[in-house]
Amino acid sequence: MALSYKARRRWALVILIIGLPLYIAVAWWLVGTLSRPNVLVELLIYVALGIVWALPFKFIFKGIGQADPDADE
Repeated sequence: MALSYKARRRWALVILIIGLPLYIAVAWWLVGTLSRPNVLVELLIYVALGIVWALPFKFIFKGIGQADPDADE
C-alpha cells in the first residue's frame, strides 16, 4: 500500500524530529565505545553512518519538497 503525500510528509517530519536525533545518539555512542581509531577511519565511519540512515527512508523523502500532487488547483 502506497502512502499518500500527506502521510509521507508527516512520517518524514517524525523521522527528522525524533528518529534522526536518536540515530545520531546511537551512532555517537557506538563510535564512542570503540577505541579511538585513526582520524580518517573515524571520519569514514561517520560518513558511512550518515548515509546509511537515509537509505531505508528513501521512499518517504522522495518528492516531499514538491507541491502536493493530490491537491485541487
